[in-house]
Amino acid sequence: MLGITVVAADLPEAWRLWEAINDWWDEIETFIETRVTNARTEAANTAIKHIKRTGRGYRNHRHYQARILLRSHRQTHRQRTRLNQQATTANCG
Repeated sequence: MLGITVVAADLPEAWRLWEAINDWWDEIETFIETRVTNARTEAANTAIKHIKRTGRGYRNHRHYQARILLRSHRQTHRQRTRLNQQATTANCG
C-alpha cells in the first residue's frame, strides 16, 4: 500500500521515505518482532562523548577510563535503587 501511495504522490519526500524504509527494513522488522533496540548502547556512547568533551582532554587514559566506569556504576546503582524502591512499594500495597 505504501509503495502505491508513493508512486501516486510522486513527491521527492515520499521517495526518500520509501528509500529509507527499504534501506532499513531488516532493522525495522527485527524491532517489530523482538522489541529490542540499541538505545542503551547509544545512551552510553553519548555519555562517554560528554565525559570526553567536559574533561577537555584527558592526558592520562586511566583517568578517562576510571571516569567512564564511575559514571556507569553510578547509573547502575541509581537504576537498582529505583527498582528496589518500586518492588518494596508494590509489596507493601
